[in-house]
Amino acid sequence: MSFSRRSALCAVLAPVAYQLPQEPPETRRTFPDHDPSEDSKLPNGKSQKDAISKQAHEEALKEADSLVHLAEDLRDELKRSGNFVVSVASLRKTEEIEKLARHIRGKLKA
Repeated sequence: MSFSRRSALCAVLAPVAYQLPQEPPETRRTFPDHDPSEDSKLPNGKSQKDAISKQAHEEALKEADSLVHLAEDLRDELKRSGNFVVSVASLRKTEEIEKLARHIRGKLKA
């Protein structure tokens, strides 16, 4: 019975691959000083998480306002143009609106 190199290598490495490395409990690192539920405070005494979320909310509102402004501009351009004519500027605005909407959605998901 002939073995290929691949099957010989699998036969040799199989027992090694299934062994899970186990650390003794004394070598595991623990960080008792850091509590993940604990929030760090800013110098003014406010919560850092609250400040970050407030700033992110304000940025999202500004971006949403600019999105609304772009959409209104597009609507006005489409009203001014004829029934069968779409300008290149209108197409660029739609691309800009899509890009901004994706950017806002990505920030809100994160």
